[in-house]
Formats: sequence, C-alpha cells, structure tokens
Amino acid sequence: MAHYRRLGDVPPKRHTQHRDEQGALHFEELMGEEGFSADSSLLYHRNLPSAIVDSQVWELPDQTTTPNHPLTPRHLKLHDLFTAEAAAAADVVTGRRLVLGNADVRISYVVAERESPLYRNGIGDEIVYVESGSATVETVFGALEATSGDYVLIPRATTHRWVPHGDEPLRAYAIEGGGHIAPPKRYLSRFGQLLEHAPYCERDLHGPAEPLLREGTDVEVLLKHRGSTGIVGTRLVYPQHPFDVVGWDGCLYPLTFSVHDFEPITGRVHQPPPVHQAFEGENFVICNFVPRKVDYHPLSIPVPYYHSNVDSDEIMFYCGGNYEARKGSGIGQGSVSVHPGGHSHGPQPGAYERSIGVEFFDELAVMVDTFRPLELGEGGLACDDGQYAWTWAGRGPRS
Repeated sequence: MAHYRRLGDVPPKRHTQHRDEQGALHFEELMGEEGFSADSSLLYHRNLPSAIVDSQVWELPDQTTTPNHPLTPRHLKLHDLFTAEAAAAADVVTGRRLVLGNADVRISYVVAERESPLYRNGIGDEIVYVESGSATVETVFGALEATSGDYVLIPRATTHRWVPHGDEPLRAYAIEGGGHIAPPKRYLSRFGQLLEHAPYCERDLHGPAEPLLREGTDVEVLLKHRGSTGIVGTRLVYPQHPFDVVGWDGCLYPLTFSVHDFEPITGRVHQPPPVHQAFEGENFVICNFVPRKVDYHPLSIPVPYYHSNVDSDEIMFYCGGNYEARKGSGIGQGSVSVHPGGHSHGPQPGAYERSIGVEFFDELAVMVDTFRPLELGEGGLACDDGQYAWTWAGRGPRS
C-alpha cells in the first residue's frame, strides 16, 4: 500500500553514492512489485545482497492436496493437529501443516515454540494471523512485535524469521497468497490513501521502528519458490548475514495490523460479508468478524440469512467469542468451517430463531473466501470431524 516510510540511514537522492563513515559504499537494492510498476522500497546494504555461496534442496512439508469430492461442508478442528510435544519441536515456518489450498492461496496452521530459520516466500505475500501467544518477527526491514489478534503482513521475498516469546506456544494461521495481498481497492483513494469509509486507517498499521543489523557468515535462508512440478524449496547460503540494511525508504515493507483495530460496519438489517473485508489477494478475500452491535431494525434477524456460494468457497476460522450462527454444531475455538461453492449454507437449526432480539455479537473469526475451489491439505484431512455436513438435517448419509 502506498504509505511512505523512511528508516535509518538513506542518501538524500536515490540511485546515488551512499557511503559509511569509513568511505565504503553501501549497496542499493530496489525491492518492488509488478516489474517496476507498483509499490517499492529502496534498501541500503552493507554487503552484496545477491551474493550466495551454496544452494541445496529444501524438502518442504507435505504440500499435496486432495479434492473436496464428493462436495461436502466440513468442520476442521485445528487444535487437534499439534500435541504439546509437537509444538515444543515446531517453528512457525517449517512446522506449518497445510489445511487448504489452490493455485491462488494456501492456508496452513502451526503451533510453535522454537525460533524459525531465516525464510522468505518467493511465490507471494504472506499474512499470518496470530491466534494466541506472541513473537518478534525479525525482517530485513527491521523487527515487528506480534501478539494475539495481530495480522503480520510480509511482502513477497522478504527475508524474515519468527522468534516466539516464552510465555506460551505461538498459534499461527498462515495465509499464503499466490501474488500480492492489499486493502480492498474500494477503501483506497486513487493515490493509495485509506478513505474515510474504510474500517481501518494508516494509524492502525505498524511497521518496523528501526533497522535490524546482525553479524554472521555462511548464513542459511530457506526459500519457497515455483518449480516445474509446483511449489519447491531451496536452502541458500549467504556469505554474510542478510540483516545488513542500514536504512530504507518506500511504500513496500512488512507490517502488523490488529483485528481489534478493525471498526465493524453495521446496519439496521443484516449486512453482507463484504462489509467485513480487510484484505484481498488474487482470487480471494480476507474478512474479519469482530465483536459488534448487530442489526437494529425492529424485525431484524441478526444471524446470516441462508445463502449459496455460487462463485466462492467460504472458509471461516473461529478464534474467539461465541459465533451465534454455529451453535449446536460443535464449532469452537480453533475450528474451521468449510462451505464449498455450489452448496447452500447458513445458521444451524434453531440459531435463526434464537438470534431475534439479540443486540450484540461477541465473536471473533477470520474468513477467507476464494473464487476457485479449495482442496484439502494433509492437515485438513487429519482434523476433519466427519460429521459437520449432516448437522442441518440431524442425520447422516443414507445406509
């Protein structure tokens, strides 16, 4: 997003000599999107950013997916994916378990206590929602502090690592785009400023506060990138530590945004899901359902009306409070509901009637709507409760 920032030591004019106190040149790197035609930043390195001394295969965690066929709504219980022992051995990068994915977006979940390796995603932007716990996210732009309820938006090809704090395991819901992730265009002026009707503004977006400099030699960085057979990984070794940026400026950088700073848009009657939208990527959107005053027409029905997802799969991650429309279906903290395109869905039996007269919803959920079908990853298959599809009818398949 076009929100200019400047940190550290940068020269007064871009693409000109920039030297340290001893007269040594810094090396300017342009990090930009869409082939020099979109947002970018200029980073000033102590060392050559392109120098590598080794390249090896990184065997990624299982990236295979299975079609949701026959078409079935599903309830995925993400908290079942990690035991305490597994979390103690996991990190936020290599410990991710793929829940759902297609060519546009991949959704993973991880519970981790260990520091991650240095990592960058060469395929697309990542936006990681912190369900609980806290961490420092160290990046080539500087460090970010992330805690429960924060989205951490990391632009494509940003070298970074996750350092969980020791108070509790870090639970993270990772949304990896096949391209870039940004605020919806309808929230932005033609110059990129968030407009008055947007549910958040630039004050709610928090980037690094100062450069982060690290020393080291023969430093390994894990790179996820495209290959002829799909998504592949490479271990690159750099002669010096990549965190050598003395200063940078521009409009492209990692940031955090708290779901608690999202200001809900409400109305007299039930509002459609686009009012809850926070971000969008190529062929998918990300929405927040936060605690809010609900419909105040005297005859309103506050829970959602039944609707058919004609063009999209709807993926709802329940991460706090009580979601009124799903009571009686086993949905709780850490649940994901999968409502595939082509299938009509809505509140559980009884929820429609119970919601009449309710004035406030105390719920917290992150929704991803995709415009191409999602398939189940190994993590999604492993935590499917197998019963959710039948909860509206009250009985299972015909024998």
